[in-house]
Amino acid sequence: MKSSKEILDREFLDLRSKLLDVAASLDRIDRAEGSVEGDDRMKLLAAGIAIIAQDDPDRARQIQHLFSRDFDPQWKQNFNMPTRN
Repeated sequence: MKSSKEILDREFLDLRSKLLDVAASLDRIDRAEGSVEGDDRMKLLAAGIAIIAQDDPDRARQIQHLFSRDFDPQWKQNFNMPTRN
């Protein structure tokens, strides 16, 4: 098993790049015409950033849950999907 430092050494540049991508995208949204104030997607992104900022080893699960729908056993009917006989 690799140590925390070994993983950080391996992942640091990729993580830095991803953070820069997120920051650049948010900057483009801020500079663009119009407003996204009140847009639920921006609220989700802000909540995701808050989760990432936490010192919690379960961040990936929390992010996945944030952007996922709750399971609906009737999903096939709701999306008019054919069922197998």
